[in-house]
Amino acid sequence: MDLFASSSEEPDAKKRRYILTGMALALILAVGLWYALRFISEKHTISHFMDAVTAGNFEQAYQIWKPHGSYSYQDFLSDWGLMGYYGPVKSYRIESAEEPHNGGSGVIVMVEISPFQPFPDNNNPQSGRNREVRLWVERSDQSISFPP
Repeated sequence: MDLFASSSEEPDAKKRRYILTGMALALILAVGLWYALRFISEKHTISHFMDAVTAGNFEQAYQIWKPHGSYSYQDFLSDWGLMGYYGPVKSYRIESAEEPHNGGSGVIVMVEISPFQPFPDNNNPQSGRNREVRLWVERSDQSISFPP
């Protein structure tokens, strides 16, 4: 008997190994895809809103915001208008989206806004005027507000 003779694997064992490896890979890809796309609708809502703000179409942005309670159009302009607290906003970048740590019915989307167009790189001196804004997107109706 030769000690260095190659041992062949049974075809059924080889087939099982390939099936299990393929299933594990498919599961990893599915989880990764879910993780990458889990807040896609909330990010889309914020993109739509910020596109309207950067275009100066504040009435459309206010409609996308879907205000609740006493947040009037004047209050909105005081925040997002050309002379508002966050204004003028000429460009933006969505940084992240996450569920709040204490649960909740919405998603917090972190947006970096800039008064310059195009959005300045981090090594550009104009990037010092960028601001981060946390926005709350309610999952049920995609309304926007500031986080509670």
